[in-house]
Amino acid sequence: MFSSSVNLPEGRRDVDEHPADSPRAQEEAAGMSGFLDGKVVAITGAGGGIGRAVALAAAAEGARVVVADIGVGLAGEDPKSEVAEALVAEIEAGGGEAVAVGESVTTLAGGERIVAAGVERWGSIDGVVAIAGILRERMLFNMSEDEWDAVVETHLKGHFTVFRAASAVMRKQAGGGSLVAFTSGAFAGSIAQANYAAAKGGIVSLVRSAAAGLHRYGVTANAVAPVARTRMSANVPMNLAEMGDPEDVAPLVVYLLSDRARHVTGQVYTSVGPKIAVWNQPREVRAVYADGRWTPEAIAERLDSTVGQERMPLLDQLEAYRKAAEEKAAAAGSA
Repeated sequence: MFSSSVNLPEGRRDVDEHPADSPRAQEEAAGMSGFLDGKVVAITGAGGGIGRAVALAAAAEGARVVVADIGVGLAGEDPKSEVAEALVAEIEAGGGEAVAVGESVTTLAGGERIVAAGVERWGSIDGVVAIAGILRERMLFNMSEDEWDAVVETHLKGHFTVFRAASAVMRKQAGGGSLVAFTSGAFAGSIAQANYAAAKGGIVSLVRSAAAGLHRYGVTANAVAPVARTRMSANVPMNLAEMGDPEDVAPLVVYLLSDRARHVTGQVYTSVGPKIAVWNQPREVRAVYADGRWTPEAIAERLDSTVGQERMPLLDQLEAYRKAAEEKAAAAGSA
């Protein structure tokens, strides 16, 4: 098993403690503590940030890791495979098993080759974690077609290509498998990243569709919405109230890939620092009926007093930011 030492910050307690006579402690004493022992896991975007943290954590828990990364810049430029190869060398130096794949997730052929790397090397694909992504930040009215297409292609299509390839194998193999997507709280809306938000919203719908369609085959699908210090989070166009590190996100992903999470599917989890939260499932909350067919006039008269609206939290947040900025400016002016 790959060996990795993790130093917990002062004052933080390891919450995965077990009594000496517990089954978990007995497994650890017998050298069988790996959550992912023997599993083959492919991770896209594994060369840095959260992807790197997940790859190292998966290897530390006994997984054989396909490190998929073409090492592009934040906007998707200058591809190179050195980052993937360097991480494989690090995992192997620690006694783990890994293979590097320098394929783009934006084509079906690329997704198939990423999955095939695990199947051909170790005989199966038990988990896929899709983290690869880029940013092209622009207000909606200024966004170019290329800026839209590149982000949606990398994030949303990049999930589809590897999920499609992996699910085709998983549904036929004993034990099924696990698909782990990476979305963002931005799927609820974004100011200057409409392309990114739209892609992340599509990923949530893809996960729920995969969970429903693959449940009968023993394949789970879940999404993680992380908040962590990465080169992508540095470009979020507002202050984040909560912030964690990539290493805070990795344990949740390992859990979702493990047999201990076989009952968990169709979920979206936030992971930030010490917090894990689950998002609600979309459903109708109120309804009103007409006697016959609706008219615009009847809707105008009755909508506000019946079904009304579901207020966007983002709008309230923006209003709070605006007021805070005005108060700060007023205080500075009177100083």
